[in-house]
Amino acid sequence: MEWLKLIIGFFTANILGYGGGPASIPLMYREIVPHYGWLDDAQFSNMLALGNTLPGPIATKIAAYVGYDAAGLLGLLAALAATILPSAIALILLLRLLHKHRSSPVVKGMTLLVQPAIAVMMAVLAWQMISGAAASIGIWQSLGIAVAAFWAMAVKKYHPALVIIAAFAYGGLVLSHTI
Repeated sequence: MEWLKLIIGFFTANILGYGGGPASIPLMYREIVPHYGWLDDAQFSNMLALGNTLPGPIATKIAAYVGYDAAGLLGLLAALAATILPSAIALILLLRLLHKHRSSPVVKGMTLLVQPAIAVMMAVLAWQMISGAAASIGIWQSLGIAVAAFWAMAVKKYHPALVIIAAFAYGGLVLSHTI
């Protein structure tokens, strides 16, 4: 029956995750960590970091990993179906309707006003992740890594995958000797 929980959990997170994979990550986190307990905070952070280094949509990588970890091959298929099918079906059914009404002020207002809510969800997830890191490796190490990552991506325009790989290397080569 774990496959049914996977379907419900990933369907819920992805049907409400307006804005794509990154916007649904906080919703997935709530289903995966506190609600069902398939992963803990550290496992989720590691899975998210590793998933971001791989090509393709993050939501499907999260679903595949968690589904397989929770219930094997059947769990992987259930989580992927719950992640992919709702969006694909909605896209097919609603494409003409949205195209017809794309200049409507109501549609424009809905899409613009949901963006602040998504930004807050991402900020809450970031706070939870930095809090977990600070508890594990200390506030100064966490802030240093965060500042370096921000500088690398915002100022130097490095690809996020390179920043994640650098953080992995730092953790493996430096932090493993200081913790």
